[in-house]
Amino acid sequence: MALEDQPREKLLDKGKESLTNSELLAILIGSGTRNMSAIKVAQNVMALSNNNLKSLGKLNSSELCKIAGIGKTKAITIIAAIELGRRRQLSDAIKLDQIKSSNDAYAYLHPSMSDLNHEEFWVLYLNRNNRVVASERISKGGVTGTIADIRIIFKRALELLSCSIIVAHNHPSGNLSPSKADLSITEKIEKSGSFLEIKLLDHLIITQNGYYSFSDEGLI
Repeated sequence: MALEDQPREKLLDKGKESLTNSELLAILIGSGTRNMSAIKVAQNVMALSNNNLKSLGKLNSSELCKIAGIGKTKAITIIAAIELGRRRQLSDAIKLDQIKSSNDAYAYLHPSMSDLNHEEFWVLYLNRNNRVVASERISKGGVTGTIADIRIIFKRALELLSCSIIVAHNHPSGNLSPSKADLSITEKIEKSGSFLEIKLLDHLIITQNGYYSFSDEGLI
């Protein structure tokens, strides 16, 4: 392999920004097979995820091991690197602990929810100044739905002395349109909160590529 095509040397010589996704992945993989270079193996991994890093983040070890040249150790290395990137995003979001808009709430929740292959329902518990007191997953479901128990949501809100909440769930399909069930649970949470003087500020539907805000759309 020509020196300019060796990813480690290229990173040292030209900087990390000069490397393609496949070249960065090849550094993690370390070595190829008898018939394929590490870069070729990395390219095959990227092809499996349609050359999309978000899709790559959804692959599990079994799926990665289907690629020639990827064993359990290399699969774990890839998954660990992606998880570090996700946690870096989460660390940046945690600094933004005062929620002033739907975009702030999305930035806070996106690292935890956007890459999931199943639906989850989360709640941000806020104090009087709209600062996040806690961020908690309320339920975990399947590919097409999850059930949120309103009693659990407000039991925790009372324990935390929250003044308001923001709820969110993800759509693994990427569809940002709210379902009838989404509209129904939003109405129930809003009405329950009004009795307890705990305001529902927003309900977000989160996907890999964006979000839908019930508040922005005038539904809350």
